[in-house]
Amino acid sequence: MLETIRQTARVAGHAGWTWMHGRVRDDPFSLLMTGAGRRDPYACYRRLRAQGPLSRSTSGVWAVTGHRLCGRVLRDRRFGVRNGPYVRDDSEPLAYRPGAEADFSLLSLDPPDHGRVRRLAAPAFSPKMMARYRPGIERITRELLDRAAARGRFDLMAKVAAPLPIAVISELLGIPDEHAGPFREYGAVVAGSLDGVPSLRTARALGPATRALEELFADLLRQRAARPGQDVLSRLAADLGAARVSPREVLSLCRVLLIAGFETTVNLIGNGMLALLDHPDQWAMLRANPDMAGQVVEEVLRYDPPVQATLRYAQEDLYLAGRRIAAWDPLYVLIGATGRDPSVFTGPDRFDITRTRGADHLAFGSGPHYCLGAPLARLEGEIFFRTVATRLPGLVRAGEPEHRSTMTVRGLARLPVRPG
Repeated sequence: MLETIRQTARVAGHAGWTWMHGRVRDDPFSLLMTGAGRRDPYACYRRLRAQGPLSRSTSGVWAVTGHRLCGRVLRDRRFGVRNGPYVRDDSEPLAYRPGAEADFSLLSLDPPDHGRVRRLAAPAFSPKMMARYRPGIERITRELLDRAAARGRFDLMAKVAAPLPIAVISELLGIPDEHAGPFREYGAVVAGSLDGVPSLRTARALGPATRALEELFADLLRQRAARPGQDVLSRLAADLGAARVSPREVLSLCRVLLIAGFETTVNLIGNGMLALLDHPDQWAMLRANPDMAGQVVEEVLRYDPPVQATLRYAQEDLYLAGRRIAAWDPLYVLIGATGRDPSVFTGPDRFDITRTRGADHLAFGSGPHYCLGAPLARLEGEIFFRTVATRLPGLVRAGEPEHRSTMTVRGLARLPVRPG
């Protein structure tokens, strides 16, 4: 009962804080966390950019919007993802630990620990492995699109965009078919917490989902230690046995791989398909030239990226863009704003798959925390857009899309379409 009261207070307090600074003080950064800001964050980014590449909200939070300055912060070792020291504990058992809900290991480690943990999973995303994954991703994409199209009108997010990356990451990690359903459900709840806990309902679901997911991973890691295979979990089980990673780190890394492997791709597909259908000339261009699928991926990542923001903390007192930043001050690096920076991109609010500088975007970050799963997301996106252009060239919207109520991750909850 006490924990329920605490959760209710935290949720209510966050909502009140957002409302006061966004609605009462008209602070563009706080407006990003309101319904209007989540539907169209780019209007808020324009207002923030008018204040300069670095500005401070009425709540005291620093916001970085300039493309060059964001890239600099992401690469500068004076800014980290942690706001305190990190202590590795190898004595922890391979089991769920209360409070693990906010622990995402790879996302919350700075060098040198970040590099040590990252190297454990890096081989799964090598060019050699991407070539190995391609035939399976092409087959799954064809099957999902054909099955969905046979129904007539369908929700692209539920029938294609979500099942595709889940199937791929399940195979990559080595998740048995019988665990695929619960794996997808638990992962969706945990992924929804990346923005914080927006509601009491989410807070109540998060603990049990995290526990179930980590117990599943712990059981599979023990099985792989006894009977290793060719999947990522088998490699991580071997690293755990050799003490290259702690039990807590390996369980957190498994959750990161699940969320990163799912969230980026599902929202890349949804945001990209919506942009294409809302720009018929661009959709027609892709249908006529399916080999442009890779260019579509890069333009979507610039124009409407799945990850809109990331947080960094100053590790010391310093000056940035002429402003004094105190040690441990938080800075929101607004990746979504960087792709619309007019000093870097011509006609930044125009969706144009022929754009030649689209790959200059920061959708996958930069520096030590550059997205480990970027090659896989690009591959899945390229295959999807190529396949949908050739197999469903008449695809049209069949209703209004519904955006998710999150700020950090931008994507769609629903996108009704029909084959046409």
